[in-house]
Amino acid sequence: MVAVRFPVAREVAFDYLADPRNRPEWQSSLARVEDVDGEVRVGQTWVDVTRPGPRPLMETTELDRPRRWSERGTWRGFAAVLTLDFTEVAGGCDVVATMRVTGRGLAAVPARALGVLAPRAVRSDLRRAARALRR
Repeated sequence: MVAVRFPVAREVAFDYLADPRNRPEWQSSLARVEDVDGEVRVGQTWVDVTRPGPRPLMETTELDRPRRWSERGTWRGFAAVLTLDFTEVAGGCDVVATMRVTGRGLAAVPARALGVLAPRAVRSDLRRAARALRR
């Protein structure tokens, strides 16, 4: 679990972070997103085109604006779930991220390693998003 303070109301942070079209601006591993299926909603899907090469299929699995948003990504035996919780605070909001990475078969061991590394990457990406919204 990681928490990052955003200098904007939680509705603003929620709308920015929940829209996959904004992801390449703040998610360091992304080159772009493709095949975005309509507007932000539960069941919305898209493909993350990452700089390392994997192209996970992503899906919004929970959307309770402006309180909580979750996504699930899958790719070749790997699955990752990211949940963002938004809490209003003086001068902005806190975004708390929880994540879980799992793997089947040969992906099980690398998934555990990714699960250990993921919080650092998510914290860095959320900080980048907070800076973008500050501008």
